[in-house]
Order: sequence, then structure tokens, then C-alpha cells
Amino acid sequence: MKNKGILIIVVFALAFLAIMWTSTRNLSAYRVEVCMEYQGRSACRTAAGATREQAERTARDNACALIASGMTDSIACQNTAPQSVSSK
Repeated sequence: MKNKGILIIVVFALAFLAIMWTSTRNLSAYRVEVCMEYQGRSACRTAAGATREQAERTARDNACALIASGMTDSIACQNTAPQSVSSK
């Protein structure tokens, strides 16, 4: 009886790990570096994402967070074309 309970726990643990692995394996399929320039300042950041667009947007937002101050500047920076975008 005790061995059956342990077996059930092991099976559920393995099933949980399999679900976690399959749901997260494609989260960082793309990796890009984006360099932004805004108001004379520049920064480059690398990010990963499930799609190239997601990775590029995250890297752009992270770079703008370093060089823009305030919400208005941050939005303006994020809507600026990047200086460069490269796949990693």
C-alpha cells in the first residue's frame, strides 16, 4: 500500500515536470540585441522571446529605460526606430 502511494507521487511529479518543460521550452526561441539612441544618449540591450518581435520589443524597452526619463520620454524613445538590431 505504501509503495503504491509513492508510485503515484512519482508519476504526478514526472507529469508535472513534463508539462513545465514543454510549456517553457519555446519561451526564448529568439534572442536579439537592440541599440537605441534618444536625445543624445544611447544604450544597447539583449533580450529573448518566443517570437523575434517579442524579443526585439523587450530589448527596445529595456534600452529606453536606461536613456529616457519619465513616461513621456519613455514612450517617445520606444516609438523611435532602433539604431541597430542584431540576432544573437
